[in-house]
Amino acid sequence: MAELRFYYGTMASGKSTMALQIHHNLREAGRHGLLCTQLSRMDAAVSSRLGVAEPAIEVVDDLDLSMMAQQVIEEHGSLHYLVCDEAQFYSEAQIGQLGEIVDHLECDVYAFGLLTDFRGRLFGGSARLMELADQRHGLQVEARCWCGRPATMNARLIDGKQVYDGDVVMVGDTAVSAPSAVSYELLCRKHWMEGSTPSPV
Repeated sequence: MAELRFYYGTMASGKSTMALQIHHNLREAGRHGLLCTQLSRMDAAVSSRLGVAEPAIEVVDDLDLSMMAQQVIEEHGSLHYLVCDEAQFYSEAQIGQLGEIVDHLECDVYAFGLLTDFRGRLFGGSARLMELADQRHGLQVEARCWCGRPATMNARLIDGKQVYDGDVVMVGDTAVSAPSAVSYELLCRKHWMEGSTPSPV
């Protein structure tokens, strides 16, 4: 029986790495599936911070995932699974379409994403996945705050200072030496609430 599975974690918790591993394993087992992403580090690709990448379908705002899956079945005769990275950015309608793919096409869906945004609030796509998924899994790879505590929050920094307001989607860098004015850092709840980031060396 097909299922909709949601795997969630903070930045650097191994979401994209696991997505690529599942896609690889299923493909090696002779299963036919699709790798999908939205607003990834690389255009139309799922990429891991470990340096592994794979071309993927870009999930644009007006893409009907259910119709796409049906077209693949019509053209290729089968579709066994979808691996969906950056699922927090999918619309609530697209998350509903993932449920339709599972229920009506008997196709497994593996969705990966951040649970909360820089404001500490659920992403729309992630909230809908928590509501609809057959299985929900918090990833066990623990990212750490600069203080050593488990990092549970994704902080947005603009010119090195943490902000709590602004557009939910804003592309930035997670590298410490990021030249961009917008960057992201993993913090524990205490330091996220305080807006406390490590002092420059």
